[in-house]
Amino acid sequence: MIKAVIFDLDGTLLNRDASVQKFIGNQYDRLNEWLGHIPKEKYISRFIELDCRGYVWKDKVYQQLVGEFNINKISWQRLLEDYIEEFHNSCTPFFNLLTMLEGLKSSSIRLGIITNGKGQFQMNNIRALGIEKYFDTILVSEWEGIKKPNPEIFHKALRQLNVSENESMYVGDHPENDVKGAMNIGMLGVWKKDLQWNNVEADFIVEDLKELPLIIHELN
Repeated sequence: MIKAVIFDLDGTLLNRDASVQKFIGNQYDRLNEWLGHIPKEKYISRFIELDCRGYVWKDKVYQQLVGEFNINKISWQRLLEDYIEEFHNSCTPFFNLLTMLEGLKSSSIRLGIITNGKGQFQMNNIRALGIEKYFDTILVSEWEGIKKPNPEIFHKALRQLNVSENESMYVGDHPENDVKGAMNIGMLGVWKKDLQWNNVEADFIVEDLKELPLIIHELN
């Protein structure tokens, strides 16, 4: 009997690739006075490349961009501040996000989020998606002092949801941090398919969030 579902954020609920593409284009336009000497598509593509899908923090990304593109009228620190302050305005959900959450809540499923990243930054993104109200617990690695795939962060979420490992599933896009991390402690591991990886070992694989309520209904 599945009583709780815990989600990753980036790449699972938040379409991070689309959000980054939107943000960096907006940043270029907003700060064009200082970035206009760089071709826009080149600025966007190099940011995305250096960002490594969020696994490189932006202080390193902007320091590299400033050096490569000879940006000398605005500092990397100011570009980073702009990222922190403005990114949430570009947050883009995956299709069927709200429908899926509504469906699970209507079935009395308890919901949680465990996300690696910076605390306030991730909370701003969750609020920008308009989904905070659906979740019974939200754990962000910076605030917890531990990050996925550390078993303790999964155990903490389960304690807060008052469910056991075999009554819960975890949904995420990363094969190791999300799926394997959850399966290692006895949760069901659901992989939100991502073209970056192949042959991922998981209990279930979904391409669209709307598949989740159907899987849980069948299991229950």
